Amino acid sequence: MDKKQVLDALSKLRKEAKKRNFRQSVDYSVVLKEVDLKNPENRIDEFLILKHPIGKKVKVCALVDKELVTQAREVCDKVITKDEFSNWAGKKKEIKKLANEFDYFIAQANIMTDIAATFGKVFGPKGKMPNPKSGCIVTPKSDLKALVERLQRMVRIQAKKQPVVSTMVGVEDMKDEDLADNILQVYDFVVKKLPRGEQQVKKTYVKFTMSKPVMI
Repeated sequence: MDKKQVLDALSKLRKEAKKRNFRQSVDYSVVLKEVDLKNPENRIDEFLILKHPIGKKVKVCALVDKELVTQAREVCDKVITKDEFSNWAGKKKEIKKLANEFDYFIAQANIMTDIAATFGKVFGPKGKMPNPKSGCIVTPKSDLKALVERLQRMVRIQAKKQPVVSTMVGVEDMKDEDLADNILQVYDFVVKKLPRGEQQVKKTYVKFTMSKPVMI
């Protein structure tokens, strides 16, 4: 797949899609074939930092102790300190609301046991537990500003139950060139994860939130 193919598909998508009264996301999907996802070794669950920001503010909550509180309050959208965990204990409804509100949770490594005990039962099933693959489990001396900046360009690449990888690559008012760069980056990343590379790609397509998909 080359950049011209992607740009042609984006051009077609813009011509065919109806205008909406909200800013639509641009979603890209890679449909796989001949991949046995019953075998855990064939599943994909990774994080990818895209070349261009996805155009949507990624909301970040920090779960930290005293060493990172000041820094976290400067760069994160919400901070919950270890001393405040007791206020959340057993409050399943409130924790669900918290999980839905934020895209990523940063966790200080040396209090992970406390984080798991307080938030794990809700965060786990929702896929919101701080993940070392995303860099969200940090040391007391980590640079949170740099991490939050990376999270603004980060997407999760998953194929665990269904043979398809779908992820947001931007928003509709981004330049087609930038969207194409992000799409090609996702495609190349997925292909490298497949044992037989492009031979195991059935099709790929791009769409807006409320549009029909356009094949690439």
